[in-house]
Amino acid sequence: MRRRSQSELGDFLRSRREKLRPEDVGLVKGARRRVAGLRREEVAELAGIGVDWYTRLEQGRSVTPSITTARALAHAMRLSKAEANYLEALIRPNDRPPFEREQVSTILRRLIESLHQPAYVTGRRWDVLAWNGAAADIFAFDRLPEEDRNILLCVLANPATRRFFGAKWEAEAKRMVAQFRATHDLWADDPAFTELLTRLKQESPEFQAWWDDHAIRNVVSGQKQLMHPKKGELGFEYVAFQPIDAPSLKVVLYTPA
Repeated sequence: MRRRSQSELGDFLRSRREKLRPEDVGLVKGARRRVAGLRREEVAELAGIGVDWYTRLEQGRSVTPSITTARALAHAMRLSKAEANYLEALIRPNDRPPFEREQVSTILRRLIESLHQPAYVTGRRWDVLAWNGAAADIFAFDRLPEEDRNILLCVLANPATRRFFGAKWEAEAKRMVAQFRATHDLWADDPAFTELLTRLKQESPEFQAWWDDHAIRNVVSGQKQLMHPKKGELGFEYVAFQPIDAPSLKVVLYTPA
């Protein structure tokens, strides 16, 4: 039986190969091409590996590429830095223990609560673990059941949040799916991540198509425009970072734009 990480690796390589055009990598586009994007043999040649070896990777079979091979594939397929890092993470040995919901230290919780601007803490699964009054005032985390306190569920499965983001909802939701994909695939066998994925597929009509696109992004800062039902239009700049002593956590801070 193949591991899920191998399956995700194969899906990712195939999705990137199908998006490449011959001219993107310096090849002459022939008159007749029966496949979308590049052929497997073209990718293998560009990466300097055997066609059979590459085919095994795409099929999710039990082969383990080296970091050197992963980097050759990243170069051949013109992967972004985030995509290349994701590819390398997928091929590393998976010795992770079963997922457990993270705990926020008392010191970090006090720090978040002391801030006047909206701030909250999420875990690997994007569960909202702690927040301050300013964040509750805008995002209403305190009014959600614990099982629904998850950024992805809030944005993708809550109709009120769709209105909250207005015309920019789709772009924001797709960005989040691409960010979460990079983490999910490292935990794809874990029941907690499987449960969340099942909920997203059931409760968000758009999610499956975006998930199948297998986009990978790593955005830690930016701007958001929100339409709050009581406060009206709000503009924020946000930044996310990991505490040194708790790298499984992510602290997200908002300041008025």
